[in-house]
Amino acid sequence: MLAGVATLFGCTNGTHKSDSQAAAPDTTSVSHPEWSRNAVIYEVNTRQYTPEGTFKAFAEHLPRLKELGVDILWFMPIHPISEVNRKGSLGSYYAVHDYKAVNPEFGNLDDFKAVVDSAHAMGMKVIIDWVPNHTGCDNAWVTEHPDRYARNEQGEMFGPADWTDVYQLDYTNPDTRAAMIDAMQYWLREADIDGFRCDVAGMVPVDFWNEARPALESVKPDIFMLAEASQPSLHEEAFDMGYNWPMVDLFNRISAYSGQNSIKNASLAEGETAPKYTAVDIDSLIADQAANYPVGSYLMNMVTNHDYNSWEGTEFQRYGALTPAFAVLSYTLPGMPLIYTGQETGMDHAFEFFEKDDAPQWEPRNEYFVFYQTLNDLKHQRHELNAGSSHDTMTVYPTESEDVLVFSRQADGCTTVVGVNLGKENASIQFKETPVSVKGFSDVMNVSKVEDYPAALAPGEYFIYVN
Repeated sequence: MLAGVATLFGCTNGTHKSDSQAAAPDTTSVSHPEWSRNAVIYEVNTRQYTPEGTFKAFAEHLPRLKELGVDILWFMPIHPISEVNRKGSLGSYYAVHDYKAVNPEFGNLDDFKAVVDSAHAMGMKVIIDWVPNHTGCDNAWVTEHPDRYARNEQGEMFGPADWTDVYQLDYTNPDTRAAMIDAMQYWLREADIDGFRCDVAGMVPVDFWNEARPALESVKPDIFMLAEASQPSLHEEAFDMGYNWPMVDLFNRISAYSGQNSIKNASLAEGETAPKYTAVDIDSLIADQAANYPVGSYLMNMVTNHDYNSWEGTEFQRYGALTPAFAVLSYTLPGMPLIYTGQETGMDHAFEFFEKDDAPQWEPRNEYFVFYQTLNDLKHQRHELNAGSSHDTMTVYPTESEDVLVFSRQADGCTTVVGVNLGKENASIQFKETPVSVKGFSDVMNVSKVEDYPAALAPGEYFIYVN
């Protein structure tokens, strides 16, 4: 169900209240930038984005991304990559050689600053991927400041798990903390970026992040911080947003049970079936997160990202016919949606991670672009879909089918109603209780008025209605 862009006027049935709120023990003390409330974040894989793989070449896509409706550009690590113990010929972006330099593969500092300036001129924000837990094996700190590194029982530097191209840092050393904060402040001052996506943030002590946030805010007060972690304590004082890993993992399990996940289903033994996960499990997960995360927290929803794409398959391999429905959920469930490089054009290609891949062939105006442009318009114009809102209400309307999820998001008299079928078969829409009336609502994707709910949904079919 890929359709044309709807003209979505903001709901006028109420006044948009401020999302500001007094801090309480169960409420995040993080002051989210106001521009982040209805934002869409876009992950830039600079190496694979263009044939050149440079900042200058990427900059040519900025007008297209602005038209798409992107608000925050997240650049995968831009730093030089270590050569010692390097994986592949080009190495992992996450083996940082120098925190205060630019990977020459992408260009130079002036090239990056030019991209930031251009993005800002178009109204977009820029955050960079930051790797605080470890450095590359030939980072200058290894020889100049060896006391900044953790040691194993043999007194040797080491990398976590099978990360043989990095060495673990030691955050019990105050000098490590000070040096890391200094390096982060450098990019705020030098390149005028707007924040950081922090790699494996949960492996770094929470009290470091609580120390770092105010130090970074002293340079840029409206900084935005994204944690690659699903850890509620990180949201209390330090991070605006965390990864919704549990939700995307649930998406993968649901698609496997529905027979759509070619990656997981291929790993099943003959006669084995995937464990049962259905649409109703999404409601349970949302309730659990609401009970465990501080009020006002953001979670980043996604159908793919660089890790999933390179290591576990494209969204089409993992979701099959359910892909558009899961994308709709990533926009309409509580949180902020992510678009990864190529997702907006329906690119069904898993990128190489340690090598230069064949560059994607961008189709600027295909049906996927229009689909995501429509969802971005929806996110921008419907304040009941704001992330971290303290006054919106989400209501789930149970049906007779466990494969069907129907819910509404409401605030100040404005309502968005969403329905999806995540099962294997057609499912009739039979409510167990009376749902909110959608008479007179607009169908977002088909730009038409509706009188009632559809009688049934096919697998992967969805609807989005607004008043």
